[in-house]
Amino acid sequence: MRYVVGIDGGGTKTKATVADETGNIVRSFAVGPLNLNGQDAGSVEQTLGHLLQITTEVCGGLDHCMQMCLGAAGISNPVVAERLTTLIRSGGYHGGLDLVGDHETALCGALDRSIGMILIAGTGSICFGRNARGETHRTGGFGHLIDDEGSGYFIGRELLSAVVRAADGRSGPTAITELVYAQLEIDSVRQLIGFVYSKDTNKKDIAALAPLLSQACELGDSTALAIARRSAIALAELAAPVASRLALEEGELALAGSVLLRSAHVQAGVREALSERFPRLTCTLPKHDAAYGAVMLALRALAPGRG
Repeated sequence: MRYVVGIDGGGTKTKATVADETGNIVRSFAVGPLNLNGQDAGSVEQTLGHLLQITTEVCGGLDHCMQMCLGAAGISNPVVAERLTTLIRSGGYHGGLDLVGDHETALCGALDRSIGMILIAGTGSICFGRNARGETHRTGGFGHLIDDEGSGYFIGRELLSAVVRAADGRSGPTAITELVYAQLEIDSVRQLIGFVYSKDTNKKDIAALAPLLSQACELGDSTALAIARRSAIALAELAAPVASRLALEEGELALAGSVLLRSAHVQAGVREALSERFPRLTCTLPKHDAAYGAVMLALRALAPGRG
């Protein structure tokens, strides 16, 4: 039996799915982080080594794995792509290998095909689409310092801003203050500033506050509801040019990522904003994950006429 492997490489963990050549899923498993833009080379090498070891066991030898597709952030950087290829080859894998952006594997997994659009709002935010002519367009995904509007980081920062604005009187009291203090185990703005500007605090720590938005919205907090609206509008603005440029105004858009999947207020706001502009656009939730999407791409590479 011949096998393919689809890999969704992330900064926190990496998910891999093994399927046989007919498309039947054999096994899915998770290993460590796989992001050369955010991890040291040694950690990435260890993750790939572990991944190849498990793949060897599942397939009965790496020689039985005929095609591998790895989707990860930063693949467009030639240095990253070359380094990942070298590590995979030095690990004993000699079959077909495709390296693509994680937004491409996410699209295939979410819609069960490569045509359509996906809007992802997790720690960061990005929209990607492909039409029937093979044309693609991407918006966003340029990092938290200059972009990532509507993302978990964006929301986390907005929540922190709401706390200090309420504290100094620029805005009224908000339930966000108590929620943020409780999660961070602090009780003052001074401690909050210490957390924000600590050298140990990174963008993921800020984004980790995003789930508090839903709690505050459920309480009817006006500040939280306003943040949810701003996030929704920003995310809809990511999707709009993709739909227009690719003539997918009547196509399908998958809503993915922790913000869109876990915040009912943000998701509803995105749906409302897009329905007003593109009344025939269909917004759906993902059918499968990015690792499954990578499997689809690997199967297509193995048998080009497939799907």
